[in-house]
Amino acid sequence: MNIAPAIAPAPLAGPRANQSPAALRRAAREFEAQALAALLQPMFQGLDTKAPFGGGPAEGQWRPMLVDAIAKDLAKAGGLGIGEAVLRELTRLAGLPPQGDQAAGTSSPSSTQRPTP
Repeated sequence: MNIAPAIAPAPLAGPRANQSPAALRRAAREFEAQALAALLQPMFQGLDTKAPFGGGPAEGQWRPMLVDAIAKDLAKAGGLGIGEAVLRELTRLAGLPPQGDQAAGTSSPSSTQRPTP
């Protein structure tokens, strides 16, 4: 018995050479926000529904939005560095010249170090 799919799956679309660096930065930041949201989601699973917002079924509906907002803010503020790695790879796949960490819209440890006295 052959269980091969009847229709071959479409190949995943990669970055195109005509994409702007800003679009690649945005995609990398959005990817990092999604990864952070997945990491933050378990933080809210153990909370009693009486806190922090008063409980009820509506709170369960709003929690994913709260987690997404927190994750987006974390990614915008520099995140974990996932966005920088994703941006470097997207830039390479698009055939664009490499950009520094500041182009990722994140702060790298080397750019945030304090000057030595």
